[in-house]
Amino acid sequence: MPKRVLQGTVVSDKTDKTVTVLVERRFTHPLLKKTVRRTKKYHAHDADNSFKTGDIVLIEECRPLSKSKNFMVLADESRALMASHG
Repeated sequence: MPKRVLQGTVVSDKTDKTVTVLVERRFTHPLLKKTVRRTKKYHAHDADNSFKTGDIVLIEECRPLSKSKNFMVLADESRALMASHG
């Protein structure tokens, strides 16, 4: 089964080797046909403590690393865009 990759914003980097990432998903309400925004916070493993509040990051699902951590930070989205554009 493929691992989920989500994009979100770092909202907290206070804990050691962990960042809290706010992921927003948008969908059309089935009855009202209106776009609805839902947010959820995930704890993600950041081994180097390199990500700070406000960074846009990609997180990937992984094995449980603690009681609440099931994701690892893949890369900073802005850094990934810079690398892909040359």
